[in-house]
Amino acid sequence: MDDQSGNTGSNAHEFTVTEISQSVKRTVEEQFGHVRIRGEITGYRGPHSSGHAYFALKDEKARIEAVVWRGVFSKLRFKPEEGMEVVASGKLTTYPGSSKYQVVIDNIEPAGAGALMALLEQRRKQLAAEGLFDASRKQELPYLPQTIGVITSPTGAVIRDILHRLDDRFPTHVIVWPVRVQGDTCGAEVANAINGFNALPIDGPIKRPDLLIVARGGGSIEDLWGFNEEEVVRAAAASQIPLISAVGHETDVTLIDYASDRRAPTPTGAAEMAVPVKSELVNYVLDQGTRLRAAQARNIATAKDRLRAVSAALPKAQDLTSVPRQRFDMATMRLGNALNQFVDRKRASYSQISARLSPHGLRQKQQNFASQIESLGARLQPAALAAFERKQTKVENLSKLLDSLSHKKALERGFALVTDAKGNLVRSASTPQTGEGLNVQFADGDLGVVVTEGKPPSQKPKPKSPSKEKETKQQSLF
Repeated sequence: MDDQSGNTGSNAHEFTVTEISQSVKRTVEEQFGHVRIRGEITGYRGPHSSGHAYFALKDEKARIEAVVWRGVFSKLRFKPEEGMEVVASGKLTTYPGSSKYQVVIDNIEPAGAGALMALLEQRRKQLAAEGLFDASRKQELPYLPQTIGVITSPTGAVIRDILHRLDDRFPTHVIVWPVRVQGDTCGAEVANAINGFNALPIDGPIKRPDLLIVARGGGSIEDLWGFNEEEVVRAAAASQIPLISAVGHETDVTLIDYASDRRAPTPTGAAEMAVPVKSELVNYVLDQGTRLRAAQARNIATAKDRLRAVSAALPKAQDLTSVPRQRFDMATMRLGNALNQFVDRKRASYSQISARLSPHGLRQKQQNFASQIESLGARLQPAALAAFERKQTKVENLSKLLDSLSHKKALERGFALVTDAKGNLVRSASTPQTGEGLNVQFADGDLGVVVTEGKPPSQKPKPKSPSKEKETKQQSLF
């Protein structure tokens, strides 16, 4: 029976919410501890801003929340992807804040080879859609590279096979960039090696390779997974140096094979693609030289035959010059006769005029010319004297006129010329100031005077009446 306070009268222990949550947490962690869970990833949206990853694992009937802490996420060999079936290892625990249980994952593996192949195909389609595998991006391999960069393990049989095959075919300088070809860090090391070779300067102390080879021996899909990493594919597609991929056996296919410029079935096959056979190349060059010399000899022989055929059709030199030679002989004979006739005509003409060219006739003509010149000289002298007298008279008249108009004549008549200290003409009695020195020029000399009554230094002259102004102008003549 209930009491008046409303209590049921039960003796059951009362738990707080926290106590229940902690008890459940201990029970779950003690009962299960470390577990491996197989399921499909759902709700994955990439790492949170904190670096942690939150998603869920599900199967046909149930779902469990999952979390990967930031420190663990960066070390995962296989990163979680939406829809990927995985086997997750971790610790089962609860989250009291929302009364749910979850698995804290420390490792993720695809659930079998089938899951890896599905993931590989999904990634291949994604990268192909970006154009990383387009044929237009492929580069031609250099015919005879001087330096080859090999990205592989420095201790495996692969590098020995490549070096041995290169020595057999065409010894070439090789630079090895050591990387791990299997494991969690494989993809990052291979990508860094490709980018590192491309970053070398062309004229630096370490010669930049003309060709790259990424090589590894055969293995399972898990062993070769580092060459399917997205960063490796992007580095291979972006390489400015032509790249040969030789990963696994002929039947093994990785994503780097699609992004590389050429795929080799084996590492040995990559060495065969990289360089030609030196002996075959030497024989080829020698054969080409022999064929070139033979072709030159045939061309010369053909040219000689054509020259003989053409020369046989040409007329002989004596036939070509016979007619011009005959014309020259005829012209020579006509020239001698013409010269004789010309001389005879000139001699007759000279005889006709020789009488007129006697010394007596020439002296007579000279005397006639001299008489004419004397007559012209006699008439020229009086005319020149008369013209000179006229000019002289005109100059004298102008001189007299200039003298009559000169101011000195006015001075001789009793006038005077007044100038100030600067030589400027003083035209008015109101112009000079009291105390100013003036120069008065007379006909017989100059006289210096000082103005005792004149315009004050700082005052302007007063207006004058017309009569006084006229009188002042008359006085300025003095």
